[in-house]
Amino acid sequence: MEQRHLGRTGLRVSRLGLGTLTWGRDTGERDAADLLKAFWEAGGTLVDTADVYSDGSSEYLLGRLIEDLVPRSDLVIATKAGSVPDPDRRFDGSRGHLLAALDASLQRLGTDYVDLWQVHAFDPTTPLDETLQALDIAVTSGRARYVGVSNFCGWQLAKAATWQRAVPGRTPLASTQMEYSLLQRGVEREVLPAALDLGVGLLPSSPLGRGVLTGKYRHSTPPDSRGGSQDMAPFVAPYLDEAARRIVDALAIAADGLAASPLQVALAWLRDRPGVAAPIVGPRTAQQLTAALSVETLSLPDEICQALDDVSAPLHRYPDHDWSSL
Repeated sequence: MEQRHLGRTGLRVSRLGLGTLTWGRDTGERDAADLLKAFWEAGGTLVDTADVYSDGSSEYLLGRLIEDLVPRSDLVIATKAGSVPDPDRRFDGSRGHLLAALDASLQRLGTDYVDLWQVHAFDPTTPLDETLQALDIAVTSGRARYVGVSNFCGWQLAKAATWQRAVPGRTPLASTQMEYSLLQRGVEREVLPAALDLGVGLLPSSPLGRGVLTGKYRHSTPPDSRGGSQDMAPFVAPYLDEAARRIVDALAIAADGLAASPLQVALAWLRDRPGVAAPIVGPRTAQQLTAALSVETLSLPDEICQALDDVSAPLHRYPDHDWSSL
């Protein structure tokens, strides 16, 4: 699998990442082992997790598999900290919480360091410089090699990345992780321009529109899908409206013309967008992972990319519209 630099850093990652959101909950050890081994054998390196995924079980399971199945040195392990299971405070970006969470993550993962450590979300109750100081400490202490953020809007990302580059010795942000797909192009408004300007690599989550871009919801909701699950149906529902249907129909037409699947075309479109380092897929089965890995050999013709751009284009007006002619 092709490797790419993550933002304006020396860290190289596979151009497709493996997500572990369901590991330890819906994905057991045997299935997780099959997924990780197949991903590694295909040349995949970037494996993404978080301290809150399955209440820590995702990290613990990944740590067991690193020890027994795949060499630690062959993987780029990315994890996150900052989310808290507290209804009164969803995020905690304080220095104390973040560093304690990192230590707990390292213990579960069974490793001395993570390759990429990310703040899971912006905490408006903690000064941003305190949050960013935790990232510097993590790197200088050797507990993290590179750092990034997740779910930061445009001004938050720009402020954080600029702060880190303002003084020599601070650790530049390597990445930002955000939802991005043909069904969700909101990052193109401010986040992606900021990332491109400041040398921050984008790691898209939910690159298949929460599964809708596979085309499996075109005619009905499969009972074994996330959309058919009582717990996950609300997560999928926003992408089952008429606007999404038009995009999926156009995607299916493009896929038919290329003798490919909608999944392959949707992933290839996103993978090759400016600023994207590695879409992170979260397959539940080996079959789903195989389908995602097959995208490695697919490149979309320019006219297909343009058609998909047009049909999925988000509505951006002021201040994004070009007012120079007024």
